[in-house]
Amino acid sequence: MNKLSIIVPCYNEEDVISLFYQETHKAVTAIEDLDYEFIFIDDGSKDHTLDLLRVLCYQDKNCHYLSFSRNFGKEAAMYAGLEHSCGNYCVIMDADLQHPPTLLPPMYQAVNQEGYDCCAGKRMGRDGDGPLRGFLSRSFYKVIQKMTHMDMSDGAGDFRMMSRNMVDAILQMKEYNRYTKGIFSFVGFETKWLEFQNIQRAAGTSKWNLGSLFSYAFEGILSFSTAPLKLPGILGAFLLLLSFLLGGFGLVQQFLFHHKIGILYCVSNIVIFFSSLQMLMIFILGEYLSKDYLENKNRPIYIVREQDAKPATSNVYDITPIRRNAI
Repeated sequence: MNKLSIIVPCYNEEDVISLFYQETHKAVTAIEDLDYEFIFIDDGSKDHTLDLLRVLCYQDKNCHYLSFSRNFGKEAAMYAGLEHSCGNYCVIMDADLQHPPTLLPPMYQAVNQEGYDCCAGKRMGRDGDGPLRGFLSRSFYKVIQKMTHMDMSDGAGDFRMMSRNMVDAILQMKEYNRYTKGIFSFVGFETKWLEFQNIQRAAGTSKWNLGSLFSYAFEGILSFSTAPLKLPGILGAFLLLLSFLLGGFGLVQQFLFHHKIGILYCVSNIVIFFSSLQMLMIFILGEYLSKDYLENKNRPIYIVREQDAKPATSNVYDITPIRRNAI
């Protein structure tokens, strides 16, 4: 019998976790000849999420949980869930019910019977988002597709069911700075898309704000594109041409038309402009160097403080105290 691992990152989801379990349990048990397991990842929640997960896992032996020592982020939580999964298929879902559990049966049919390695949900519209966030999201996906030449279309998120082959390929990518949407595209595998309507959260509030969204977008660009490193050359060529044009304009005005243009003012502005561009380029180079610095430190992607789930692989860093014999 096939087994489905349902991976659920959680951060302060006490208001919705029980409802999510009820709705998803109803959907997955309706699929014939399919065993299942829930793997909840508590990403350092500050509310009673962990307490609810303890009770849930006590009541249903098919439920397991991991609790991080602090908030490591959703990317680390998804990786931990995949690493601890043991099903033939894995699906990643948000706990806020914006990923409809009713899509689980057609997703399973796609990966189990239709020959796909992945079946992913694609949001149609952004009714659950504000107008500014929707505009920024659409703009980001257009930019990142042009910069990375990978298929990361607007509306394609983390909600997807994957075969074990695809999961194992993702687990081979152990970088500390993770951008899972890009990793999904990088590993390939044939994907079927199922469209669903974006809706409001069932309860609670979103953990994403404009600052975190900008940071996530910047992480995606740095993780899968070297295009920003080419900006200094492009801007340098443009500014060199601009400096020639400004110099020529100043000479024409000064010697042909005898107009005083305030050359000192122009030079001052050009110097300031060049200095700001230099600082921008230094910032971009510094970001790439910082990513390489963190990768070379070989820090764990996450640290488990408490767990019920047992890892399917051995690459898990646990900080459970070890008793040592006195000397």
